[in-house]
Amino acid sequence: MAGHVVLQHPPIYRLQYPLRSSGYTRLTIRYVRRYIRNMRSVRPRGAPVFRTETQARLLAALCLRSDQTWTLASLARSLGVSPSSLHPEIHRLEEAGLLTATAVGRSRVLSIDQTHPVVRPLTEILEYLYGPGVVISEEFGSIPDIEHLLIFGSWAARRSGEPGPPPHDIDVLVVGTAERGEIYAAADRAQVRIGLPVNPVLASRRRWQSASDALIRQIKASPTIDLTPTDAGRTEDGL
Repeated sequence: MAGHVVLQHPPIYRLQYPLRSSGYTRLTIRYVRRYIRNMRSVRPRGAPVFRTETQARLLAALCLRSDQTWTLASLARSLGVSPSSLHPEIHRLEEAGLLTATAVGRSRVLSIDQTHPVVRPLTEILEYLYGPGVVISEEFGSIPDIEHLLIFGSWAARRSGEPGPPPHDIDVLVVGTAERGEIYAAADRAQVRIGLPVNPVLASRRRWQSASDALIRQIKASPTIDLTPTDAGRTEDGL
């Protein structure tokens, strides 16, 4: 029997799906409007949509970095937890049918089951909570003297719905007079968290407003994700 969503009030998304053995398991996702509204400004520690922070970060790695090959050991290293503490979470996901394990030599390669009816909405929630946009906002957003902060390139294009291969890096445009060292340090931290190279491009306000710069013209003509901090001094350039 396929999984289904039961909508209740106050807003609770209750996703039911059969266990491999027998009966049903239930994943309850509470959608808290005030929490979602403020999510950009507050790091989602202990997000209410998941049982634990470790569970959420595990699912984020599996769903948002599905092109990577994962084992228990590599997941534990990526999340900064011990394999023994991660094992029960993986076992629960396997029992629920969300996770598949394939024997490769002496290792078990783990991957999310993309055919499971819960995976698509779950991935959308994880993207909103733990995706590259959130990470870039957190790592760059507190740096002073940033006037505009944009993700451009292939990741922004895929996010906007343009077809193409999965992005292998994330391009970030920083407009303003922020310190170069702070920008590159933020890119390094974001790269570790996201698992993809983060390539910052620094531009002055004059360069951003210039019509002769080929890269700036290309960025303005292509899909972008605007992550400019709300307290940044925006220029009157129509962005």
